[in-house]
Formats: sequence, C-alpha cells, structure tokens
Amino acid sequence: MLSRLSTATSAALRRGIATSAQNNAKVAVLGASGGIGQPLSLLLKNSPLVSKLSLYDIAHTPGVAADLSHIETKAKVKGFMGPEQLPECLKGCDIVVIPAGVPRKPGMTRDDLFNTNASIVASLTTGCAKHCPEAMICIISNPVNSTIPITSEVFKKHGVYNPNKIFGVTTLDIVRANTFVAELKGLDPARVTVPVIGGHAGKTIIPLISQCTPKVEFPQDQLEKLTARIQEAGTEVVQAKAGAGSATLSMAYAGARFVFSLLDAMGGKQGVVECAFVKSDVTESPYFSTPLQLGKKKELRRT
Repeated sequence: MLSRLSTATSAALRRGIATSAQNNAKVAVLGASGGIGQPLSLLLKNSPLVSKLSLYDIAHTPGVAADLSHIETKAKVKGFMGPEQLPECLKGCDIVVIPAGVPRKPGMTRDDLFNTNASIVASLTTGCAKHCPEAMICIISNPVNSTIPITSEVFKKHGVYNPNKIFGVTTLDIVRANTFVAELKGLDPARVTVPVIGGHAGKTIIPLISQCTPKVEFPQDQLEKLTARIQEAGTEVVQAKAGAGSATLSMAYAGARFVFSLLDAMGGKQGVVECAFVKSDVTESPYFSTPLQLGKKKELRRT
C-alpha cells in the first residue's frame, strides 16, 4: 500500500517539486531512533530521491533499520549504533540530518535544552567534519539558535567550514504559519506560503504574514494572536502531549521537506527556496533565518 502512496506522499512533502532531480543521494539521520528520527527516516525511505539511508543512534538503530528495510522502496537502509560506528555511517554522505538530543517537556524552554543538546551536537558534527566534510549539514536539534553557531565553530576548528553547507532547519515554523493562515482563511494549506525569518525560538520567530502568498489580511488583534500562536506553537504541542513528548511528527515532516528541497536543488532544479537559520549578514545578528535560494553548486542566495 505504501508504494502506491509514494508519489502522492513525496509530492505533498516537496510541495509539487519534480522527482527527476538528484535521485541517488546518500542521506544520514543522526538520532534515528528518537521521536523525530523514526518518522523522519520513514519519510526519507519513502522518497525516490534517496538511494542510501544511514541511520545512527546510541541504541536501537539496527531494529529501526531492519524495520524500514522491509518497505518496498529503493533506498537501501543500514543502521549504525555507538560512536565507533559513526565514521562508517557518515562516509560518502551527501546530506546529514541531525535531530539527536532530548525533547522539551512542559515548563522547559529551548534554552533549557542547551547544556545537554549542545554537547551532543558538538560530538556528532565533529564526526561530520572529519568523515563527510563536503556534506550538507541540517541541524534540527534545539535550541537551533545555539546549535548552529556550535556546528559552525566545530567545522572551523577542523578547517572545513563552509557557511553555505550548514543549515538550521526552521521549516516547521513555515509549515505551522502556512497551516494556521490557511485554517483562518479557509484556504488549501499546500497553496499557502508564509516566509518566516529571525530565529527558531519564541519571539525570535517572525512570520511575515504581509508577504504571504496568496495575499491575506487580518484585523490587528487577530494578526497579533496569529503571530503569537506561530511563535509558541511548539509549547502548544508540548502542553497537549502532557509530558509525553514534543513536536515530533510535524518536525519530521518539516525536516523531510527541507531535505527534499536540498536534493532537488543539488540535482539542478531552479528556483528552490526555503527558509533556514544560517550564517548571515542581513542584520547585526551573525546568524539569521531568511528565505534562501538553494543552488546546484551548494550556493545560497537571499531572495
């Protein structure tokens, strides 16, 4: 049944982007056994753009890989477990996605995650710098506002830093903005695009609703409530799950969407635009999320 749904699912995730781009990519998911990692790996396995899927975690990865390997799509799946197997997992990767780390719980901010997740990201990106320095690095682990600067410093330390290859995945903010605007206006969410700039925490999340496609307008009070909901949507999920987790399924969707956009751009598709938290000179902040035009030669251009 899943193979019958493959085309539709991939098209929805990639919002209509063609599947004829790069379709022999090796993608690694670091933190593949977790709440984001498992559904993210499932979506990547279901994509015709991925030919090799390497899954890494500190536990349970062989089982996750065995489970996914039974799905009737072309991607070959292999699981790796523990630091000694990380080099083999990363060898030859085109894209590395890192959702590893602890999730938020009720009462926690993204900053509360820093001490634990910062060391995890530093360790994993050190492996990337050593074993796949040319790969595109997509950081999901929160707080993204801090884990991206950490990743950059790790790559600088190893002499392989390229700011055009390190992305903080803020796509979930865009996905949420699209969904919430569509709900209020009775639109198809797949046809709504709201740029979201700034950062990936609280009030640093700045949805540019005035630049929404198609154009929409809201009374000031409704606009303020909508903006606040987009900014605090992660907390909304954490509270709804009542201690059982954070935004995992929607984050997996958003992460997969960003990876598919990268693959399409790397395969030569023109006009691929996604927002991401990257090294920036747009403002005084050294890192900033802004719409980026992704290119075949791994170049970024601000739109």
